[in-house]
Amino acid sequence: MPDFYRRYGGAVVSTSIDKYVYVNINRKFDGGIRLAYSKTEEVETVEQIEHRLVRAAFDMLGITGGVEITTIADIPSRGTGLGSSSSFTVGLLNALSAYLGRHISADSLGYCSSDIEINRCGEPIGKQDQYAAAYGGLNLIEFKADDSVLVSPVIMPLEVRSALERRIIVFYTGVTRSASDILKQQTIAISSDGAKRAALIRMVELAYALREELQNGNLDSFGEILNDNWNLKKSLTKGISTSAIDDWYDAARKAGALGGKLLGAGAGGFLMFYAPEDRHAAIAEALGALRPIDLRFDTLGSRIIFYNPTTAHSNS
Repeated sequence: MPDFYRRYGGAVVSTSIDKYVYVNINRKFDGGIRLAYSKTEEVETVEQIEHRLVRAAFDMLGITGGVEITTIADIPSRGTGLGSSSSFTVGLLNALSAYLGRHISADSLGYCSSDIEINRCGEPIGKQDQYAAAYGGLNLIEFKADDSVLVSPVIMPLEVRSALERRIIVFYTGVTRSASDILKQQTIAISSDGAKRAALIRMVELAYALREELQNGNLDSFGEILNDNWNLKKSLTKGISTSAIDDWYDAARKAGALGGKLLGAGAGGFLMFYAPEDRHAAIAEALGALRPIDLRFDTLGSRIIFYNPTTAHSNS
């Protein structure tokens, strides 16, 4: 959150995963605009577009019409804590830039998509999801007081990284929520409560500690740091956890998880745990009401899968 990192600096350890948002763009012959996502829009001008992120991206890139965009996603599009909204924005900007015949770097994708969501659309969110989707991989992402962002890969031998992947187990709670509402509450809380600012400062310290432990191959420390982080995060505002989430978390810990956290802003979405592989079955049984999700790391960020310049936009 800008109110925090502009004073104290911020940091997260983040990884991209093998779940994707696909954005397809094609020239529309009649000069209008057609969007197909969870709903379908057929409009004549950019100002008529209901989807705020698309409208802001068109404004940023100077697109006025004559385009058709369709999207599909591997996971629910909102409220799950996996950064799907930011992944969509990054993918949209990447695809629109290619449509215009322009290359856009990962850093520019992170910067521009953050500008769209935070400044142009007024979302009270951070920049970690945009940069994670733009760069890809397992990284320490640092947020500097001058608003710059530094993305540094976490260096690990392949066998250690593979072991980390195997020991992570993720469950879908079936609950979606508004990240904006929760983050607004957090922003208000940290601006007026010194104890909550101290908790966030400690969470930043844990991000650096986590990188060091991973690079030193101390994987079990991953679970312990996750547990410390989750307890700190819950202390920020009441809306981050619920009694059901607390019960699921406690049941997983009793079944052998060394630690875990709710992904995203809180109150719903996905629960992630770190546990020895021989405890995964017991954890799944303890959380029988929840749906396990198979996730793997992805080393690549947003990328153009198919490009046909004969159908792309011409600036001539």
